[in-house]
Amino acid sequence: MILDTNALSAYADGVPGAVARIDHAASIAVPVIVLGEYYYGVSHSRHRAQYERWLERFSGISRLLEITAETARQYGRIRSALRHAGTPVPSNDVWIAALAKQHGLPVMTRDSHFEHVAGLERLSW
Repeated sequence: MILDTNALSAYADGVPGAVARIDHAASIAVPVIVLGEYYYGVSHSRHRAQYERWLERFSGISRLLEITAETARQYGRIRSALRHAGTPVPSNDVWIAALAKQHGLPVMTRDSHFEHVAGLERLSW
């Protein structure tokens, strides 16, 4: 599965439902976009060093997904379909959805707007 930023944060904070789902996943992938959003969020935390150390350890059990030309094609298709449907989704989340579609993986998130992306499976906790 691919983790959205709120799933990564919930796991870092030890939220039981998120921990259970992630700990039982066959594989965990983190989009580079999520990594950037997470670093941005923790840069404003008084526990910044603790979260950054945690992320270093977590990086050892997850796969980082980078944006490629295929991701960009998926992004264009998804964003266009969302625009025509009148269901806008934040741009960063469209990139996350594009990576999920590209790799054929579900997205673990609490954000319901991912449900507007055709053919994308959303997991929650």
